[in-house]
Amino acid sequence: MSDNADLRFTDPAPRVHSTAVLKGCRLGRHVAVGERVVLREVTVGDYSYFERHGEAIYAEIGKFCSIAANTRINALDHPIERLTSHKISYRPNEYFRYLGVDQAFRARRRAKPVTIGHDVWIGHGAVILPGVRIGNGAVVGANAVVTRDVAPFAIVAGAPARMLRARFAAPVAERIIRLAWWDWPDDKLFEAVSDMQALGIEAFLEKWESE
Repeated sequence: MSDNADLRFTDPAPRVHSTAVLKGCRLGRHVAVGERVVLREVTVGDYSYFERHGEAIYAEIGKFCSIAANTRINALDHPIERLTSHKISYRPNEYFRYLGVDQAFRARRRAKPVTIGHDVWIGHGAVILPGVRIGNGAVVGANAVVTRDVAPFAIVAGAPARMLRARFAAPVAERIIRLAWWDWPDDKLFEAVSDMQALGIEAFLEKWESE
């Protein structure tokens, strides 16, 4: 650490467990990737973390997302319209020489990315299907199967996932979106943490909207 480093802050470099497998990913500051997580072509925003045994492919994940263990983001699609749904038709290279990956099927998968906003909590064992968009501040319950878009600050659960309630009333949610606290610099976040802990949501907004 340099002599003039701010001692309030820990090293912002991403922390990736030695058993995790990442390919073609971009990780933001303070990102943590846990044991045996597998990520392929995934962008992960600042401060977001994956707990153990999660998987994601072709996804964009915002800042401050909490992703629990055993989650699947953009769960694998299979070509059920073909003779077989087995990967022998789209990854024959695993079984035969001179036959390559089906690039058209790969392009089809890439064309249906999952997009997750900021401050999203995805519960243990949840599955997010291809093409789904999850809004800022949403909560996905444990073992949910998310088949359609989730609105900002919605709490969803079940298989298929259904909305249970909103985290906040619409006017409060709109104020949080305008505040965009997830884009604050580290020094401002540092100062705000004690208020996050002590103040109710409206009191917090009233104080920090004027900062």
